[in-house]
Amino acid sequence: MPTFRDLLREARAEITETDPAGAEAMLAGGAVLLDVREPDEFEQGAVPGSVHIPRGNLEPNVENRLPDKDAAVVVMCAGGVRSAFAAHTLQEMGYGDVVSMDGGFNRWKDEGRDWALPTTLTPDQRNRYHRHLLLPEVGAEGQLKLLEAKVLCLGAGGLGSPAALYLAAAGVGTVGIVDMDVVDASNLQRQILHNVDRVGDRKVDSAKKTLNALNPDVNVVAYDVRLGADNIVGIIGDYDVIVDGADNFPVRYMLNDASVKLGIPVVHGSIFRFEGQVTVFDPRNGPTYRDMIPEPPPAEMAPSCAEAGVLGVLPGIVGSIQALEAIKLILGHGDTLVGRLLAFDASEMSFREYKLRPDPDQPITWENRDKIQVVELDGLCAPAPVG
Repeated sequence: MPTFRDLLREARAEITETDPAGAEAMLAGGAVLLDVREPDEFEQGAVPGSVHIPRGNLEPNVENRLPDKDAAVVVMCAGGVRSAFAAHTLQEMGYGDVVSMDGGFNRWKDEGRDWALPTTLTPDQRNRYHRHLLLPEVGAEGQLKLLEAKVLCLGAGGLGSPAALYLAAAGVGTVGIVDMDVVDASNLQRQILHNVDRVGDRKVDSAKKTLNALNPDVNVVAYDVRLGADNIVGIIGDYDVIVDGADNFPVRYMLNDASVKLGIPVVHGSIFRFEGQVTVFDPRNGPTYRDMIPEPPPAEMAPSCAEAGVLGVLPGIVGSIQALEAIKLILGHGDTLVGRLLAFDASEMSFREYKLRPDPDQPITWENRDKIQVVELDGLCAPAPVG
C-alpha cells in the first residue's frame, strides 16, 4: 500500500515543476495561473488574475473554467504539494502544458512578488447567490462580475419591469432606470414593478422601491428625465449594457447613434399584440438597429401598444429574455443574439430566428464613432451627416 509520500514522489516524477521566478516568466508569456487553495486561503491573499478552483473541486470544474487544454497552465497552492497532485491530474485529463509552482503562494509572497487581497463574496452573498455559485459557468468569479456590472434599463414599463427584476435578483450591482412617466392603473396589467398603492407615483420611484426590496445589494439609479440629445450620451456612458424598452422610433434611433458612438451593446426588445422580438446590437461586433430598420415604417404600419393592445404576459417573456442576454454579455458566456433576431409568437407558441447583417453602406458605425453626431431626430429619424 503506497504512502502519501510515495504518491507525492510518483506525481512529482511525472510532472514539471518551476520556482516562482519561472512561473512569473510563464505568466508574462501568457500562461494561466491556477490557484487550487481553499477559499479561506485565497481570501487572505492571491496573485491578481489567477483562476481559483479549490483542489477538491478541480476535476468537475476545470474544463469549464479552462477549456483550452493546449494553453500553458501554472498550478499554485500554498506550498507546492497540492499543486503537484493537481498538475498530475490535469495531465491525465489531457492538459498538455502544465507546471506546478514549487514553494507555492507562500514562497511567491516571501520573495516580494505581486499579490493582493481579492474581492470576495460575503457569507450573505454566498447564501443569496448559491445557485449561481453551483454553476461552473458562473461561480464566484462570475457573480463578482455581475456585482460589479452596470446595466441601464430604458423604461420601467412592460419590458423594463421583468428585465429589471431579474437583473436585480441576479445581483447586477448597478441597475439604472430611465422613465419620466407616472404609474397608471392601466399599466398594472403588465408592468409588474408597480402596484395599486403606487398609482400616481413616478415610475422610477416605484421601480426603485421594488428593486431595493428585492435585493439590497443593488444600487438602483433613477433618471426621471426625457432622453434627448443633450443627455443621452452622458447617461448611457456610465453603463456596460443597455436594455432597450423604448416605445418610439426617435428614441430607438437616437439610442442607436449614441450607443454606436460609445461602443456599448444594446439588448433590444419590442412587443406588439401577441408577438415579440429580441436581439443584441453590439456596435463593435455586429449589426445595429439602423442595419435592421434603416428607416421607420409609416405610423399606420406600426401602432403602439396603447393603440393595438398587448397580451399582458408577453412583455414578461420578452423582458426576461432581454435580462438573460444582458447577463450573458456580462459573464462572457454562451452565444448571444448578436446578429440574430429572435421572434416569438405567443398565439402559436413558436420561436423563429432571422439573421441580421451589417449594411456596408451604413455610415453610423463603430469605425466612424468619432464622427457621429447625436442629435434630436424628427419623424424620419435620419441621422446627422457623419462629420
